[in-house]
Amino acid sequence: MEFKQTQLPNGLKVIAEVNPSAASLAVGFFVRTGSRDEDDRTAGVSHFLEHMMFKGTERRSAFDINREFDEMGASYNAFTSEENTVYYAAVLPEFQARVLDLLADMLRPALREEDFQTEKKVILEEIALYQDRPQYRLYEKLMARHFAGHPLGRSVLGTRESITALRREDMLAYFDRRYSPSNVTLVGTGRIDWEAFADKAAAACSHWEAFEAPRARPPADAGGGVGVMADGRLGRQYVGIMSRAPCAQDERRYAASLAATVLGDVTGSRLFYALVAPAIAEEADCGYEPLDGEGAFMTLLVTDPGRAGEALEIARKELARFRAEGPTEAELTAAKNKAASAVTRKGELPMGRLTAVGFDWIYRQTYRPLGEHIDRILAVTTDEIVEVVREYDLTSATILALGPNEKLL
Repeated sequence: MEFKQTQLPNGLKVIAEVNPSAASLAVGFFVRTGSRDEDDRTAGVSHFLEHMMFKGTERRSAFDINREFDEMGASYNAFTSEENTVYYAAVLPEFQARVLDLLADMLRPALREEDFQTEKKVILEEIALYQDRPQYRLYEKLMARHFAGHPLGRSVLGTRESITALRREDMLAYFDRRYSPSNVTLVGTGRIDWEAFADKAAAACSHWEAFEAPRARPPADAGGGVGVMADGRLGRQYVGIMSRAPCAQDERRYAASLAATVLGDVTGSRLFYALVAPAIAEEADCGYEPLDGEGAFMTLLVTDPGRAGEALEIARKELARFRAEGPTEAELTAAKNKAASAVTRKGELPMGRLTAVGFDWIYRQTYRPLGEHIDRILAVTTDEIVEVVREYDLTSATILALGPNEKLL
């Protein structure tokens, strides 16, 4: 395993984790832009633009793009979050040059008006689809409430109103603000021919025009409080609890992740034994989200509406007890084994390593091999976890419920 890096004169960063023993490779363009980099008028444009990347370029039609991926037998897709938009593909090594040429061409889309109007309908349908998913609705509104007034509170999909009003010219202006090569990292993992990879990147991307693409990173003032969104159409009550956590640049992110596992892994966690095992709730999970300059713990409860208040009280007591006591050695050992096992299984394939290598570089400008990640997980102590959950008080949280109940407590 060997790490390689270079940078084109226009600022595009090119990195690779070269693994000669791998049977495949993965390639991705990581663009440091997402919903937090939008404004209210263009909410959802990052995700909409991701869709448009597959609609064609000056050299390829939408059919050509999909046909070429299929001819290579590629596993390919893209995703948009609050902070990043990533375009990726996994292929056999003999298709390295071809897949890189295709992805690079896609990142300079034609953005044709006809395609824009057609895809707008798709985005509006997607928004409607996700509004039928209670957990997504809760997450979106909880983020908006917790990060009230902060860019992280913006919806990734946007709203029906913002997408309907969005014009092709707005998208083009956003592209010209955010898709600078200096704001893009090309990542390769697996059986990469590094010299050919770097040469192809230069040939395909050197003509991209460089410009500044800064990101606003104001400090967040967590919202707090308890809110209820009543929806009589739902048969279950969904409760979200969100609190502050270490950011993506903080080394304590390892302790934060293990704390979330001890508290709310889907099996064998404190919330599982307190709520799911005795059938008070059907789901009781806790997760940790490291973000650029910020972070969040989020606990999700799904219950019968008649037991929602009881479930919330039990969850809050468990959060308070964990803050006071921290994990036992047995709990921490189990959490470490779960985390190390998960990251090892994911890292066995180049596709599984792509996001780990890419986000290490984007957030921290570092490369950390899989073995070092595992060592750092296993080195976390109970004292580190106690320090994190006390500094980032789990009991000082924003709480939001969605379901038939008009009151939660």
